[in-house]
Amino acid sequence: MSSINQHKPNYSQTGPQDQILDALATAVILLDTDLRIVSLNPASETLLQASIERARGLHFDRLANLSQDWQNLLTQVQSENFATVKREMPLVLHSGAQYCVDLIISPLQPAGESPSLLLELNPVDRLNAISEDAQLREAQASMRQVIKGLAHEVKNPLGGIRGAAQLLARELGHGKLNEYTDVIMEEVDRLRTLVDRMLGPRERLLTRLMNIHEVLERVRQLTEAESGGNVVIERDYDPSLPEFKADPDQLTQVILNITRNASQAMSGEGKITLRSRAKRQYTLGGKRHKLVCCLDIVDAGPGIPNEQLHQLFLPMVTSSTKGNGLGLSIAQMIANRHGGLIQCESEPGHTCFTVLLPMET
Repeated sequence: MSSINQHKPNYSQTGPQDQILDALATAVILLDTDLRIVSLNPASETLLQASIERARGLHFDRLANLSQDWQNLLTQVQSENFATVKREMPLVLHSGAQYCVDLIISPLQPAGESPSLLLELNPVDRLNAISEDAQLREAQASMRQVIKGLAHEVKNPLGGIRGAAQLLARELGHGKLNEYTDVIMEEVDRLRTLVDRMLGPRERLLTRLMNIHEVLERVRQLTEAESGGNVVIERDYDPSLPEFKADPDQLTQVILNITRNASQAMSGEGKITLRSRAKRQYTLGGKRHKLVCCLDIVDAGPGIPNEQLHQLFLPMVTSSTKGNGLGLSIAQMIANRHGGLIQCESEPGHTCFTVLLPMET
């Protein structure tokens, strides 16, 4: 057989079709007769965790663990020269990543070229996640409106109570009874601060072109200092991530709130991993983004019960005796204001919070 380069179809040539393939959220893979990779679009690079430069010329099974079902389908399309569709097909990468995909395999034989196979992979789990994210955002937005209305209703009588306590303190003069009016005013001030935090950050975003790793390094230093060196931060950064516009101070608060929770979950000692990666053609809040920054904060704590996972980002929800349940709620609000989202998956010994942020500059 002639070399791959000699029989490489024209899909790799620059043209309008490349722009269409680059914009697709569906992973498109072109294989030659020997099932070696000829071309990948950006969505398939993300799915297979490999760039086209690295993958071109490799046998497909070098990137994915081709089960017998996969081999049978590929062989069937080659022999029968007829497209096939398979719903919810398991796909396992050698890295250990697992997906469930809707699969279409089509035979191709452009004029003067060797036969090829065109694979279209649509991750079902990602589609489900998009739907769940949309429902979560809608539920959180509704809850925030209720909380804001309640908070405003609470603040008005609090002002009246504090004013009455001040008048009472003047009437009483200086004496033992003033201790009670002081307690009233202190508790009113505490409740007003709590209500303000429930309303979330009100200051506008001060965005600038920033490097996300500067934010992660700042959080690392703060977390290790606060723990007295008992919490070790492991860094797993992707140095190729470009700068993008965001508010670095508010993003620092997001990551810091999560790492503090992770530290508390591990009783103030252990290892936390900060990981940065890029995702291509990723949907957030119903909007497709060419490039999304993906930040993972991983701890080895006891995990979060399943019944609490869908309530994590609601105000006043906490399993900690020391917290007020606002840290994650505020973090989610800040991420949403950046057009992003925070997700969480957890099991005993492994909890991962993922912060997703659009990287349009």
